Amino acid sequence: MTADAEERLHARTLGEAGPRVVFVHGLFGQGRNWTTIAKGLSDRHRVTLLDLPNHGHSPWTERVDYLDMAGLVAAELESYGEPATMVGHSMGGKVAMQLALRRPELLRGLVVVDIAPVEYPVSGGRTDDPDEEASPFAAFIAAMQAVDVERLRTRDEADAALREAVPSRMVRSFLLQSLVRDGVGADGGWRWRLNLELLGRDLEELRGFPDPPPGATYDGPVLWIAGADSHYVLPRDRERMDALFPRTRLVRIKGAGHWVHSEQPEVFLETVRRFLASVED
Repeated sequence: MTADAEERLHARTLGEAGPRVVFVHGLFGQGRNWTTIAKGLSDRHRVTLLDLPNHGHSPWTERVDYLDMAGLVAAELESYGEPATMVGHSMGGKVAMQLALRRPELLRGLVVVDIAPVEYPVSGGRTDDPDEEASPFAAFIAAMQAVDVERLRTRDEADAALREAVPSRMVRSFLLQSLVRDGVGADGGWRWRLNLELLGRDLEELRGFPDPPPGATYDGPVLWIAGADSHYVLPRDRERMDALFPRTRLVRIKGAGHWVHSEQPEVFLETVRRFLASVED
């Protein structure tokens, strides 16, 4: 898949020399979410932060599709003229896995963060815990759509409007990074950089994981990072992970849930730094 100028993903690069590392974010995120980690690596690497379609500064599309997203990311990597190590969280981890299975020549290594190559259920069901909460993403989208951006005066008002559906202050702060103001002062209107209508419509697509080409595996080095308090990567997922990515090393980070890199940034950074050193050696 070749991307023209209007389809190119928004990219920001930190660091002027060294091996390439490319980060892709999860649902509702944007490349800037990785800024702290990227700064920690930029002394020895060229670190590119991508906005996936319908997020951040990247173009909006007519559908949500993992293969389309992987194709757009592949076009970005092709432009480098050298393999890169890719780091993907959640939805971005699935995009990275699809790219690795279809265009392995573009990658030096792969880091998957708190997601597995499986379909996720609509309502809980990942563990045997009867109190396990249903996936909150549909509720997040509905809450963001319910914010009256035309009457909104401050970001604090938006935070208050989200509080019931999004009780975690950390998650609200994460979502509100995509709420931006056009212009200056009272004349500046608010808008979401997220294509909320499309993401809500195609949310079921994001729960899935398209079947890879028959017999496809990615045989390069893979680091799998999971939050010890998260249910996104379970012991039963390991067989599928190893079948598709036979050189997998799984690390669980204590004191972290799904947003591992935000909850334990120093441990996450050191874990990725060691993996990059091993790949590049």
